[in-house]
Parts: sequence; C-alpha cells; structure tokens
Amino acid sequence: MNRKHILLFLLLYSPMLFAQEVRVLNPITWPESDKDTATYTVKGERHGVSFFKQYRHPEVQYEPMKQLTFDTYHTVNVMYYWYKVWAEKYPDIVDLYQVGTSFEGRPILQMTLTNKKTGKDTDKPAAYFEGGRHSGEITSSESILWLTQHLLENYGSDPAITKLIDTKAIYLRPQNNPDGSNLYLNTAQRNRSTVRPHDNDRDGLLDEDDEEDLDGDGIIYQIRVKAKKGEKGTHIIDPRDPKGRLMKRSENGDYFVYSEGIDNDGDGRFNEDGIGGLDLHRNYPENWRPDTGEDETSRGYTQNGAGAFPMSEPESRSIVMWMLTHPNISVANSMDTRVPMHLRAPSTSKSEERMYPEDLDIYKKYDQIGMDITGYPWAGDVYETYATRYKVNPSTGDPLKPSPLFGHGPDFGYFYYGAIWYGDELWNNGAMKDYDNDGIYDDYDGLRWDDEENGGRGFKEWEPFDHPTLGKAEIGGFHPKFFGQNGPPWQLENWAKKQALFNLAMAMDLPQITLNDVSVESKGKDTYIVKVKFTNTGQLPTALKQAQLVKIVREDRVQLQFDSKLTRGGDEAQVQIINPTLSDKTQYMDRTLPGQSQEATFEIKLNKIKGAKAKVEILSTRGGYIETEVTIGTPEK
Repeated sequence: MNRKHILLFLLLYSPMLFAQEVRVLNPITWPESDKDTATYTVKGERHGVSFFKQYRHPEVQYEPMKQLTFDTYHTVNVMYYWYKVWAEKYPDIVDLYQVGTSFEGRPILQMTLTNKKTGKDTDKPAAYFEGGRHSGEITSSESILWLTQHLLENYGSDPAITKLIDTKAIYLRPQNNPDGSNLYLNTAQRNRSTVRPHDNDRDGLLDEDDEEDLDGDGIIYQIRVKAKKGEKGTHIIDPRDPKGRLMKRSENGDYFVYSEGIDNDGDGRFNEDGIGGLDLHRNYPENWRPDTGEDETSRGYTQNGAGAFPMSEPESRSIVMWMLTHPNISVANSMDTRVPMHLRAPSTSKSEERMYPEDLDIYKKYDQIGMDITGYPWAGDVYETYATRYKVNPSTGDPLKPSPLFGHGPDFGYFYYGAIWYGDELWNNGAMKDYDNDGIYDDYDGLRWDDEENGGRGFKEWEPFDHPTLGKAEIGGFHPKFFGQNGPPWQLENWAKKQALFNLAMAMDLPQITLNDVSVESKGKDTYIVKVKFTNTGQLPTALKQAQLVKIVREDRVQLQFDSKLTRGGDEAQVQIINPTLSDKTQYMDRTLPGQSQEATFEIKLNKIKGAKAKVEILSTRGGYIETEVTIGTPEK
C-alpha cells in the first residue's frame, strides 16, 4: 500500500480506529445534554436562528438525585431516568416502552402499570394520563411523575391502590413533547408546542422573529416604553398597584409593552414568529379546522396552530393511534396549565346541545369531584364555561360569549373516542385569591400574592434598559416560566399532587366486569342449561352512550368455547349449542351499568358423549375480559 492509499485509508477509517477519542452525537445523545456545549440547537430549516445560549434555571433539576422530590422541576431526561429505575425495580407491575418519536427524533416513553400475574393490560379496564404536550406547561408533567411514584410506592401497602393495579391498567405518559420541553428548560426561549418550523405571522417566513434574551439573565421578561407625544400607546399603569408595576391594556395608553427581544422582520411586531408555533392540542381529528390563513373563502372558521392536517404531528399522532388501538380506556386526562380548571368537551357547542344527558351527568359528577379535591374554581366545557368564566372582557368591557376551539383533545376524547376525557389546567399565575373583590383572578391578585407569600420573587421590578432599537426603555414584569406559566418550586408538589389525586379518583371508578356465578342444570335427554351471571362492580358503565353511538366499543357479550372437534358435524356433532341460535353462538347484551347484573343463558345438547368441558368467556371492551372453565355432564377421563 503506497502513501496515498495509506492516507486515504486513515481519512476514511480513523473515526472507527480511534472511536474512543471521538465525540459522537447519536440519536439518543443531544447537545443540550452534554456539559461541554454552550449553545442549544433546534432541528428544522427556518429563516430565523436555530441555536440559543444554553441556560440552567435554578428552579430545574438537570441531573437525577438519589431521591425524587417535588420541590424542583425535572427535565425530560431526569423523568425518563426515574421511569427506567422504576421499570427495573418493579418488573412485575411495570412495562416501559417507546410509544412514539418526536419531530427531532427523541423517544416518547410511556409506562403501563398493572399486575402482570393477574392478566394482560389489554384484558383489563384502563385509564390514560398524560402531561407535557405544551412545551412550557411543565407542571402537568410533574403531576404525572408524582402519580407514578405514588402508585408504585403504595402498591402492596395501600389496599385500594393494590386492588387498582391488580385489576386495572394505568397508562402514564409524562412527556408527549420532549422537544419543546427541552427547549423551554435549557434556554430562555418559550414556545407553544412542537418545534417544527411554522409561519405564525403568515408572512411567508418560518420562525424569523424569535425572542431575544437581551440582558442575558436567561429569562424573557417584558419591555415597556413610554409613548411619544402624539402616540397612542397600548397600556397604562394599573392604578391598583401603588408601586406602578402592573400594566393594564388601554386604547389610549401611555406605554407600549413588548416581550423581550427585537423586531427581527421589521413588521412592527415583536417576537410574533419564534421557534415552532403548531399547537398539538389543536391537531386532533375531531372538529379539526385549517390553520390561520388556510381558509380560501376567508369567511369560515380557522384554528391557529392547527397543523397541515389532523394528526400531522408525530406527537399527537402517537396519542390518537395509541387510544384507537387500546379501546379498553374509559377515562383520560391530557393536561396543561395555567387556568385552574377541570376542562372537558364540548369545545364547539354547549354541553346540553351535543352530549347525551346520561353522559353529561357523569361528567358533571366528576366536575364536582375534581373541584372538591383540587379546589379549582371552575369545571366544565371549553365552549361555554371556559370562555365565559368571567362575564366581561376586562380589556374592552364587552360581554363575553361562548367561543369555539377546534381539533381539541377533549372533543376527540368524548365525541370520537367515547370516553370521559379531561384536558385539565394546573396552576393559576399566582392569583390565589380575589384581593380586590372584583370577581376576577387576574395579575393584580397574582402580584399581591407574590408580595405577601412568595417574597416578591415572581416579579422583576422595572429597571432602566437601553433597547437596541427602541432606545430608552424599562425591563421587568412577571417571571414567565416559574410564576406566570408554572408556579414557584415550593408550590409544585401541592399542585402536582392534588391534580394527580383527581386522576386517581377517576381511575378508581373504572368499570369492572365481575363474574358472579356459572351454573349448569340438566334438562334430561342429554340437554343442559348453562347460566353465566356477572355484575359491573365499577362506578362507570362499560360504555358511555357516545361510545355506543360511534362504535368504539362492542356490546358486552358471553361465549361458550368447546374443543372444535366436539362441535363439528352439524346435527351429528357431539356438542350442539341449541341456544343462542345465532351462527356465532354468542349472547349479546347492552352495555352494563354500574351495579347492574346480567345473565347469559346457553342450551347445550350432548350427542353420544356423557359430558364435555367448555371455556366461558365474558368480553367487554371497557369492562374487561374474564374466562373460566365449566363442566357439562360427566366427561370421560
């Protein structure tokens, strides 16, 4: 081999020869996880920047500790670390698996909790709970993490939790949007959901006007600038705060208020097209509408952040496909922040207009249970209750009216999937009580609570600042990440826990088909009557009326299964199932209500044999699967 060939060989193969000295980034190692990187890089082609200074927030735990506590927030990696620890520690009741892959290629992990010795998860009634869909709404993920630890640590000692895991399946997904959560926790950036480039301001450019951390403190605060003579600003100083900190919208304002950054694209708006912009909670197939600007008539409804088509995003697609392939799920909660509310369908109409009355009664029961457990001030539907929880728009004075959301999770959950499905919101931007008795929990109430209970740590006092393009300005306002959107860490466990306990209460009510008795009665002449009795011992029906309507569930049914050799031969068969007369020999029932008992009757005729054994199968899509053996006559040994 000559020198030229040797040199070529070394150039091509030296990474393999000296791999131990080469720093390689593979699909499961990410720049923000490496201690020797100063920038965080976001995947995707965009017109703006894709890299940001990496920042470690003191409110966040970036490396796992010896014990899991809830006095700090946790990164995706830390959460996944604990899920892997638990999977190894509790192999008899835990399955951990990847259920999807994010836009950037990160794994989306999910856990199934059930006693494997008592049957498969798909043979049991099930609940599904999820957090982390919206990038910055990380309190929801912490609630899933808290619930997971609570269930595992109390299995075997708490009778109710032990019974739950022995007889039911609980599906837990702490982070459905790991890309967005990582960006949020490792930089100053904020975004709504997926990091896929998106043209938020419809100017033909993607992600070209992001936020800038101008003062380098790792937090995107607000900037206020006094209006010049003759200008009408957008805000005034709220007179309720004597220190002049709080800003209030006004058509004849003295100030302009912006989020921290600059107008990169020169359109007069600040930071309106940052990283991403699609909304995973507007990407469900039920009542989906095109994204803003996509309605060719300009007269129909559109939905900001809807995506290119329903389930266009791998994160939302992984949820929908999991649910559709696991129709045993009766209750679900896919959570966000920051309006403290138990939020449910409908999202495009009033509850009474589209929901079956008996289904709505169940929802109203859980609305009240939820408020009793969490203390949230609101529970109800998106369209009316959420939109009109305050009677008047505080900025305009106009009366509030119902307002639709499209492609929304709770609508998919009820109308498409036929389940009890909430999209609960945790935290309350610090507005713990109505200090000024105006009937509204707003920023003034949050500011008062911050002053009196939080040591003023949630609000940055306005400071003089030389803005690159605006000139003399001030920078300050509420901490957007750990006061506005999520609470200070010392409040975390309270909110995570009480929401988790509501979810647990719903799981405890899952339907449950329980076998009461199998009896065999001889009618003479080799004819027998087999009766199978069962009861729904749960607190939910085995199907909502809506589930029956959309056929996401099948009828509850009972079958007798004999060895196929015994039932072959028509009238000469050794075993004939005379009744039911249907060709599939199945007894079909309606759904089974809570506490209701049902009975299936079979008439069996034996021909030239004295007896036979059969398998009784009770099949309920959401009530579970039961099988047991029954002996008819006296089979030969």
